[in-house]
Amino acid sequence: MCFETTRLVAQLFSKGNEMTAFHDGRAEGTKGEVYAELVRQAKGLFEGERDVIANTANLSALMGYHLPDLNWSGVYFLKGDELVLGPFQGKPACVRIAVGKGVCGTSVAKRESVLVPDVHAFPGHIACDSASNSELVVPLLKDGRVLGVIDLDSPNTNRFDAIDQQGVEALAKVLVDACAW
Repeated sequence: MCFETTRLVAQLFSKGNEMTAFHDGRAEGTKGEVYAELVRQAKGLFEGERDVIANTANLSALMGYHLPDLNWSGVYFLKGDELVLGPFQGKPACVRIAVGKGVCGTSVAKRESVLVPDVHAFPGHIACDSASNSELVVPLLKDGRVLGVIDLDSPNTNRFDAIDQQGVEALAKVLVDACAW
């Protein structure tokens, strides 16, 4: 399904004043409204599609396009004791990250989201892109096991907050439920 079709499908899930306005095709409104719209769009994108690569590629693009002040958005898949790079938007990235290392590996080890306002203050941060200054990593969890993580990086310090974390956690749930893992 193409993006414009997906946007129209997502609008069908909305009712009246719940619909987030679009400016130049990008979601607008409060941060919470933007995430609610992205959840609706993700559901539309994933409808009828169970492929993990296709859905993670579209989610990476959806977040990269609609969320301001990002320099990287993507997914890593857990394979054994390491995360392996999946679909993303941004500069080339680290291909493998050991569980427990960096922000992504810490998220897997703790089985929880990790929000880092300033990556330079995070012990063991892995600098795949030296322009990144803050990071949000959300684990992809299914039946108690970690499948991978969603990783967002920003060139701004303090870019992410609890609303971002809740929004990306909602997107992670939609992704996990939509795919044949």
